[in-house]
Amino acid sequence: MKAAVCRAFGEPLAIEDIDLAPPGPGEIRVKIAACAICHSDIHYAEGAWGGDLPAVYGHEAAGVVEEAGPGVATLQPGDHVVVTLIRSCGHCHYCARGEPFVCETQTALDETSPLSGADGAPVVHGLRTGAFAEYAVVHESQAVAIPKEILMDSASLLACGVITGLGAVVNTAGVRPGSDVAVIGVGGVGLNSIQGAAIAGARRIIAVDIVPSKLEAAMQFGATHAIDGKDKNAAREVRALTDRRGADYVFVTVGAKPAIEQALRMIGSAGTVVIVGIPESGLMAEFEPARLASIGQRIIGSKMGSSSIAKDIPWLVSLYQQGRLKLDELITGRYPLAGINDAIASVKSGEALRNVITF
Repeated sequence: MKAAVCRAFGEPLAIEDIDLAPPGPGEIRVKIAACAICHSDIHYAEGAWGGDLPAVYGHEAAGVVEEAGPGVATLQPGDHVVVTLIRSCGHCHYCARGEPFVCETQTALDETSPLSGADGAPVVHGLRTGAFAEYAVVHESQAVAIPKEILMDSASLLACGVITGLGAVVNTAGVRPGSDVAVIGVGGVGLNSIQGAAIAGARRIIAVDIVPSKLEAAMQFGATHAIDGKDKNAAREVRALTDRRGADYVFVTVGAKPAIEQALRMIGSAGTVVIVGIPESGLMAEFEPARLASIGQRIIGSKMGSSSIAKDIPWLVSLYQQGRLKLDELITGRYPLAGINDAIASVKSGEALRNVITF
């Protein structure tokens, strides 16, 4: 199969022939139809979080099941699926608590990559998926069947950008109707936090970004107000819009220290900062613990929108079919696999909401 391989941090991805092992017990082979480009893929490829090379990244995918390994019970060849990085056993301590996104069980795919190079040496199964490729082998728990009439490029966005942004609002934070919400960073993930806030019944939804075109897009996705993040008085503006109290929730979808510290200035008493975008390893932020304790504020993290994909993805598909969730509008450009470096450059420049590799 052809795959986009990272062999040196910071270098362009190269399209190479990679061998893919057949699916083992509990695993499926998926013919990839579309894979969106997430900033996490870019950060890994640039070495922001370490890791080993060579690697095939890509984790926001949709495709068709071609082969099911022994013991697969939930999917069969021919099923159209959304493929995610969330791999779960269903019975460990965290899965039993309804938190499969932090499952602690190791599977065969965690121990041995299904990918290998022409020399037989292993290639890292990036973000447990390796979907910048024509085919991917994943555990059956990572995939959810969807109706065949759903377009694959739109469906791929459900695998990460949508469940991460929207899930942070409805699952992690549990935003209540009538709440005031601010979202810092309104790219592919942030726009879905805005959609989530609208679905949750938020009163005011304030978009904060430094790119004017993204603020314009935010208004189309449900924001009620837009603020230029470069403004040193952005926190003051949020307070002015929220009866001088501050937001009840601020979602930080960019992994930047200034954004995190700015968010703490935007929340009011009993307010919550939700860190959605993951900064590079080693980055530190500062806050005043006494203030958090004295007025009951919280800082919480959200991994993959605290999602249970078997439950959440069918729900999101139904919202899309009802016209209550925008997916098609999130796609800025579609590229062939050979054009992946152009697609990544477009994402890095800030001009794209979501670019999708289509096969």
